[in-house]
Amino acid sequence: MKRIIILATASMLALTAAAGAASVGSGNGNGNGNVGIGNGNGNGNGNVGVGNGSHNGNSNTGIGNGNGNGNGNGRPSSGGNIGAFNSGTGNVGAFNSSTGNVGAFNGNGNTSPTSGNANTGAFNGNFNGGSYNGNGNTGAFNGNFNGNGNSP
Repeated sequence: MKRIIILATASMLALTAAAGAASVGSGNGNGNGNVGIGNGNGNGNGNVGVGNGSHNGNSNTGIGNGNGNGNGNGRPSSGGNIGAFNSGTGNVGAFNSSTGNVGAFNGNGNTSPTSGNANTGAFNGNFNGGSYNGNGNTGAFNGNFNGNGNSP
């Protein structure tokens, strides 16, 4: 058993020496382009929003590389929002405003607090000029630019 451990250690050292700067157990930061065993793990975690933890642990050569990257991301924001760059309350995703939106870029640029609420998807309930416009949409690009006419 001791010989196997010594051989395994020697093999890892040889692999480390052959790889130069890339070493066994490396991959801190983004964990990209590593050569060896156990590289590029545990990167890009703990983020909330859209597009977080991407491009981590890629282009690895060896065994057990690039695992557990960009998973379970989340950072709570104010107002009961979950995601990045949210305002309003109870929004989940990124770049949401108003109340109770799920997705991205929902409920922004409205003149009334009763507009752009409870949308699911992306780019819903934005830039409405009246009351109760752009609410309750599901999908993408729904309920935008309503009630923006000028009175004579």
